[in-house]
Amino acid sequence: MTPKEYIESHTSPAGAVLDAVERWAHLHTAQPQMLCGPYEGRLLTMLCRSVQARCAVEVGSYIGYSTICIASGLADGGLLHSFEVNDEMEQHIRRHLEQASLADRVRLHIGDADKLLPRVLNGGAGQVDFAFIDAGKRQNRTFYDRLVPMMREGGIIVVDNVLWGSKVLDSDANKDADTQSVNDFNNYVQNDPRVENIMLDVRDGLLICSIL
Repeated sequence: MTPKEYIESHTSPAGAVLDAVERWAHLHTAQPQMLCGPYEGRLLTMLCRSVQARCAVEVGSYIGYSTICIASGLADGGLLHSFEVNDEMEQHIRRHLEQASLADRVRLHIGDADKLLPRVLNGGAGQVDFAFIDAGKRQNRTFYDRLVPMMREGGIIVVDNVLWGSKVLDSDANKDADTQSVNDFNNYVQNDPRVENIMLDVRDGLLICSIL
């Protein structure tokens, strides 16, 4: 047994609904690897629950796997605002939320999150408890800077794919535009006095930021 297999065998299982969503992704999408998966999904649920989130934001729903994970961690009466730019995914996200009996905990917004976030949350400061960013990597800083002023003290922002297939480890001369954007963002957060941060080697890298 590998360390990865051992770790996963000692992690609470995803459950029947998420297993079904994952199977659907492998059968019906070209990029099933875009799902956060059961291990990362469990972490999102627990992080959301740890801050007793009543208001959460997700930028990048894809087919709703991570949406289900975050919504499952909300406090009683909590609400997740989930943003997805690809309108072709809307019916699949809504179907999967219905299967998970979580549709009433999620407000799905289809369109550009950068434009929609200020409208949906009315630019209010300190109202978001938990946020997950998993969208276009060149927009990480844009979404992050949108969200930080909206977060409450002690709130958590999680950013996915911050290792970018380990390509961020390449020399600057070998970095393509996406990789350079991810690397620049990681350095930006590292030097941001508004947060305390930790990077985890989970799947393709998670950057977890706690608002100071």
